[in-house]
Order: sequence, then C-alpha cells, then structure tokens
Amino acid sequence: MLRIAVYGKGGIGKSTVTSNLAAAFATLGRRTIQIGCDPKADSTINLLGGKALRPVMDYLRGEDEEPPSLADISRVGFGGVLCIETGGPTPGLGCAGRGIIATFNLLEELRLFETYEPDVVLFDVLGDVVCGGFAAPIREGYAQKVLIVTSGEKMALYAAGNISTAVRNFEERGYAQLGGIILNRRNVPDEERKVRDFAVLAGLEVVGDIPRSDDVNRFEDEGKTVIEGDASLPVSRVFIDLAQRLLADDAPARSREALL
Repeated sequence: MLRIAVYGKGGIGKSTVTSNLAAAFATLGRRTIQIGCDPKADSTINLLGGKALRPVMDYLRGEDEEPPSLADISRVGFGGVLCIETGGPTPGLGCAGRGIIATFNLLEELRLFETYEPDVVLFDVLGDVVCGGFAAPIREGYAQKVLIVTSGEKMALYAAGNISTAVRNFEERGYAQLGGIILNRRNVPDEERKVRDFAVLAGLEVVGDIPRSDDVNRFEDEGKTVIEGDASLPVSRVFIDLAQRLLADDAPARSREALL
C-alpha cells in the first residue's frame, strides 16, 4: 500500500494536486482513498461532483446518538476513490489538529484500511503549521512518503522549507520520508530556477511539474478533476505520469517488504 501525505502552504493547490493524483491512480486501476485533513473539508469536493462531504468532526461533536460507521463518514467518488474529510472544530473553538488525531483514531477503530484494502492512500494536509495533529500523518505511521507542493513564490518556498525541516526531524524516528517537491506553477518570474535551487538546497528532487492550466480551473468550476473532465489533455497526462512515477518508485520498497 502506497501512503502519501501532501503538504504545502495554504492556497498553493494541495487539494487540486491531491484530488487529481487520486483520480490518476484510479484511472490506472488502483484502489484509492483520499483523506482531507483540513478544517475547510473541501479536499475531495472535485471527486464528488462538487458536492461537499460531511466531515468526521461533525459526527464526533456529539450531534448524533449512534457512533458513525464507515458508510456514514465516507463517499465513493470518481473512479471509485473513497473520500473522507476530517473537518475541524466549531470555528473559534478547539484545535483543528486534535480533530485530525480524533478522526484517525476513529478510522482505526472502524478498520478502514483492512475493510477497504486500498492500493493507495492520499492525505491532503494543511501545511502552514506542521505541529500537533497536522503532523499526525507523518509521525503516527499513516504516511510513508511526504510530497511538498510549492510554487516559485517566496512564501510558498518558505513554507516548503519549514515542512521539509519538520519531516526530517521525524525521519530519524522511522516515520515518513520526504518524497520530493511538486512544482505547481503560478508563472512567477524565474519560477523553475527558484524551485529547483530550493530543491537542491533541501536535498530533494522535483518529482512533478504541474503547468498553469485554465482547463484545471474550468473543470473545477464543474465540480470535477481535470482527469475526469478530459484525461487526454496535456495537463491530465502530467498527473497520470506523476502517479505512474510514484507507483514505480514504491515498487522496490514493496518488493523488499515481501521478502521480509
């Protein structure tokens, strides 16, 4: 099972990248789960025809008499992707990071992975603050690889540096490893050089280069990923190629595990 956490500055396009990757994995025939780990609970909306999914934290706040089941907290989206949103506390009250931990505990109790038996799990994580619950996918053994989404904008690269440092702090404990940078282009001046220079300094590889595309925005307006909208488009091919690369990179690790 390939388990990837996608981090990056708020507004940098993590959810767009994650949901298109989920759609790409599904198109390649992989059984996929996407878990949105953001209080906004909008990570999976473009896999669900533009319809928001009720987040897990709504159930955990005690609004229902019965504990939720997997059927309550999930919905199947495009390509059979199983979608889950953690959500967060009532705005202004509580800690969203702790909500992620509570959600993960519930998913363990409900035996999500044993029941669904996914090939790929994607965690879309709020990345401005990598502490507490927001670091749970890294430090609790849920994700095995972290991808950082960034553009060439100064604050996006600053956030990427903080995330990289946080993940490296956990690597020594056998937690998730840094898997590389995804450049989500904003067409800022000298963007590619800035991101590649950052990647060299951080000791990371740029594993994906997503072009700025009006097609992505057009299909998101329709509540779709660009993969669902038109898988033959060049930008769709970029996501599919990235999914294939991530699967290929994971194959040697799975082979080693099978020998143990």
